[in-house]
Amino acid sequence: MASRAVITARQERLGAELRKLRERAGLTLRAAAQASGIAESKLSSTEAGRVGVSAERVRYLASQYACSDDVLVDALAAMAAERERGWWEEYRGKVPSGYLNVAELEHHAVTLETFQNVHVPGLLQTEDHIRGIFNSPVAPTGEQREARIRFRRRRQEVLGRIGYEAVIHEAALRTRAADSKAARKQLLHILDQSERPQVTVRVVPFDVDGFAGISAPLVYASGAVPQLDTVLVDTAHGGAYLDGEAQLSRYRGVLRTIEQAALGVVESRDFIHRLVQQM
Repeated sequence: MASRAVITARQERLGAELRKLRERAGLTLRAAAQASGIAESKLSSTEAGRVGVSAERVRYLASQYACSDDVLVDALAAMAAERERGWWEEYRGKVPSGYLNVAELEHHAVTLETFQNVHVPGLLQTEDHIRGIFNSPVAPTGEQREARIRFRRRRQEVLGRIGYEAVIHEAALRTRAADSKAARKQLLHILDQSERPQVTVRVVPFDVDGFAGISAPLVYASGAVPQLDTVLVDTAHGGAYLDGEAQLSRYRGVLRTIEQAALGVVESRDFIHRLVQQM
């Protein structure tokens, strides 16, 4: 099978999970190749996501690695069987590749949890708010900007089918990406979205004690099984995808800490209503 010209984050993840299975079995690449009868170079390329792998091959490798977690193996086989191009591929070459990986992550997530302290979560942004963000001096112009706006709006369709929990800091709610009219419309939109049965919005107000140490925006995407969960953390150089067992455990704890600091659902709605009235 020819090497892929483009490797997505999800394809890399499948390869990485197969590598984890091999390493848990205590096998080197060479030993795994000898045991499975698959060329070492092919196994290496598979684990790097450079070449595709069939569901049958995933199950075969799992058996060679003595993996007894049938639920995990089924989930990995299902990932390998994915062949349909996602809607985000229409935007390849039109928006940064990192955007595509975010959309792919959201599409395959079972649930999404996010904490945002700088911007309103992208999945809850109005078009006016999005345009305000992309109107900065360093943002692209013309068709590049329009493509990014359309892309972000398209991502929001995921809210119609999965559970979504957003915890938003008061700072993000008060930041105006455009003018006061757009800001008011944005807050009302958040309230409207929070009425959807699968959407939960909670607020962390300024006056919460001891909250300064939690500052990085993040998204926690639950996979088909807990081992396939993913954390997306904003960094100065773009999004960082974390999926190590210790990392996932740490960020589950971070989210629980954030939730304990946040207002309840009803109190959060009342809080946002008060912000609207102040405008």
